[in-house]
Amino acid sequence: MKNFIYLSIISLLVSACGGGSDDPETPKNEAPTVPTLVAPTDNKLCVDNTVNFQWNASTDANNDAITYHIEVAKDNSFSQIAKTVDVATNNTSITLEKNTAYYWRIKATDSKGLSSISSSTFKLYTSGEAVVNHLPFAPELVEPSINIVLTTATATLQWQATDVDATDVLTYDVYFGTTNPPIAKVSENTSSTSYAVTLEATKEYFWKVVVKDNKGGETIGQVWKFKTN
Repeated sequence: MKNFIYLSIISLLVSACGGGSDDPETPKNEAPTVPTLVAPTDNKLCVDNTVNFQWNASTDANNDAITYHIEVAKDNSFSQIAKTVDVATNNTSITLEKNTAYYWRIKATDSKGLSSISSSTFKLYTSGEAVVNHLPFAPELVEPSINIVLTTATATLQWQATDVDATDVLTYDVYFGTTNPPIAKVSENTSSTSYAVTLEATKEYFWKVVVKDNKGGETIGQVWKFKTN
């Protein structure tokens, strides 16, 4: 009988101390959605160098307050940052240099410090007085992907480039080799946006493209790289 009483008391104590299981769990914090760029549209020639940037607002599953971090750079790898701005709205105006190509992107951050990935990148060109020619935008990589490992004996280097002067004719110089930066010019003044190369095993290759228009303007692209097995 005593044992039964002791067991009953212990059971009651355990039940009393085991409370809280009905409390709701705190929702896991989620990053805001990625902002979608709206204006200036990609490849835009901006007449005024005070540019109004606009994007579609992000959403947050936890209803946290959102701020936006805008990066404006002079190169498409964002190693030459020209301006950064943090705002709580989905638009802002930034004054930039005249007659200059810029690249911009945005990421959203919630009030708990969790950020989305960066948006896609848009390009723009600020105009100015007496501008006859705008330089082409820097070439953009198509393939092979950066740092990819190839198992083939050949590869086709592919890129794309644009110019706000729609009537300009673009040509390309291609540099390729195992030195960084590559110094061997393997193709010159080609109108093609691809070039086939022969590869050796267990090598790391570097390449870049210089884009030129028919008015004397040229833009040097960044160095891309890949490896072979």
